[in-house]
Amino acid sequence: MSEFSISDIGLKVGLEIHQQLATNKKLFCNCKPIESEEYSIKFQRKLRAVKSELGEYDPAVLFEKLKSKTIVYYANSESSCLVEQDEEPPHNLDNDAKDLALVIATSLHSKIFNEIYPMRKTVIDGSNTTGFQRTMLISQGGQIEVDGEKVGIQSICLEEDAAKLLGDKGNIREYSLDRLGVPLLEIALDPVEGDSKKIKKIALSLGRLLRSTKKVTRGIGSIRQDVNVSVKDGGGVVEVKGVQQLDQLEKVVEFEAKRQFGLVKIAEKLRNSDFEGISKRENIFDITENWKSCKSKIIQKALKDNSIIKAIKIENFSGMFGYTPFEGIRLGKEIGQLVKFYGIGGVFHSDELPNYGIEEDDILIVRNILKVNQNDAFLIIAAPSSKIDFAINSIINRLEEAKKGVPAETRLATQTGETVFLRPRPGASRMYPETDIPPISITNQELENATKNIPKSWDESLLELQKKYELNSQLSEQIFDSRYIELFEKIVGKIKVNPTFVASILCSTITNLERNGLNSKLLTEENIVKSFQLLAEGKIAKESIEIIYESIMSGKSQTIDEALRNASIETIDEVKVEEIIVDVIEKNQEIVKNQKERSIGPLMGIVMKELRGKVSGEIVNNLLLKNIKKKLGNI
Repeated sequence: MSEFSISDIGLKVGLEIHQQLATNKKLFCNCKPIESEEYSIKFQRKLRAVKSELGEYDPAVLFEKLKSKTIVYYANSESSCLVEQDEEPPHNLDNDAKDLALVIATSLHSKIFNEIYPMRKTVIDGSNTTGFQRTMLISQGGQIEVDGEKVGIQSICLEEDAAKLLGDKGNIREYSLDRLGVPLLEIALDPVEGDSKKIKKIALSLGRLLRSTKKVTRGIGSIRQDVNVSVKDGGGVVEVKGVQQLDQLEKVVEFEAKRQFGLVKIAEKLRNSDFEGISKRENIFDITENWKSCKSKIIQKALKDNSIIKAIKIENFSGMFGYTPFEGIRLGKEIGQLVKFYGIGGVFHSDELPNYGIEEDDILIVRNILKVNQNDAFLIIAAPSSKIDFAINSIINRLEEAKKGVPAETRLATQTGETVFLRPRPGASRMYPETDIPPISITNQELENATKNIPKSWDESLLELQKKYELNSQLSEQIFDSRYIELFEKIVGKIKVNPTFVASILCSTITNLERNGLNSKLLTEENIVKSFQLLAEGKIAKESIEIIYESIMSGKSQTIDEALRNASIETIDEVKVEEIIVDVIEKNQEIVKNQKERSIGPLMGIVMKELRGKVSGEIVNNLLLKNIKKKLGNI
């Protein structure tokens, strides 16, 4: 397998930032975006593809139609109304969202249009009940400066956020409407050359500018990056959707660079081979009857489900499915991901057989039917009759595209930073005018107000935070970039507690517990605020907070009181603490005699093991030192 440097492959990355705006209401109604797990309303839809004004079908829409999903929606009257259910026309555009969009566009020196035209963007994956997303182009052009380099802005749009996916299994896909219609700002940047660290820094800088307005939502899912990636001689541009964290963004860019350059290598090898293509008439064979004796559990399940099994002969393609220019990059893997999005479990190819319970006798049957020689390859696919031909057409098209390099497609980012096939790239046919909302004029007064409300720069905001709460520069940066900045200011504004300690708990303690696999979503703001109230009232020690959070984030407790009971935490007075310390010193006289005052280290560990969460480490330290000195004076 080869090695490569990102600087040598002509990597270009264009970021699209999607940021929820904290207007506390949705874009075209007054519903509040309150997330809930209790739904009083349930209904379902089947969405279908329609032609654009030009009489054309969008390729991404057609691809989604082939899945033939039934969409089930769950709603709560607190967070959605008839607008979200598509039973009532949209209300007027939310002025707060529009004003904030103008402020951000002005901050980025982007040219705002005098008139805004709401458009419909066709989306039939079920994420919008209407079958389209409402979007408005606010401005074009502009720039953001990152490390002295100006990065151009292509466009800024104000649009509706999508519904939240709850589940996708078989022919049923489920969404909740809590998030549908929340105002979302999309900022598309010019493509830039550079490595993943540079791209991460650009995303961070833009995110900080948005957060400086103090009017955008925080937390996982509130800001998402779509990444358009291409490499030199690759061919198509790949859009990667669903990147929610900066570390994930860095990994996605690195993976796509490797994947796309690997596809370029595969294309070079194919162009130097005798592979010419696949004949749908001559190279596809139904082997359902021939494989009824195959012992593979996968094949037997397919037969039981009345699936059809077909084999595709690919002349002069031997070894190409398994060819691995870079670790994890193979054409066989690409094809496997492609068919999964038709609801098909996968495909078998000749480079990986015998395997999966498919034996040499089964392969021999296929080779005889297809009349393949040692230079040929073949694919086996099992699927319902309603899907198999669509899937085979997609496979044939994908193999023929493999000679060109990287196909233009939309992919989904995984949590590990890889990407998987999602759908073909959409075209211009998906956009058409919104007929329920008239054009929106932007007045000179609104533009003047936007200029007056440009937020402070990130550096200024950080310095202000640092001075106001006497934080060091590192902690100021961490709390400003975190999802807890508003909560931090609420706590230190209302409760008499050390701001540095609060910031450290929110930025470090919770993060460390998350890294250990615990769920921070279980830790409500109410619980966090109450923990600091108890600390300020002297009812718990500083050390108790981590124990409480660990109990709640692990699911063992739901409330602070329950966590205190489960962890047997209760404060004890200094008299009792001193009794315990004297007892520990008596039991460890040899350590005190040999190490003298340095014995405070090992003894501290022994005492805190017994008193953890019941008294502060500072009190224990002072009482230990006092009693060690007293003991040494008596020796």
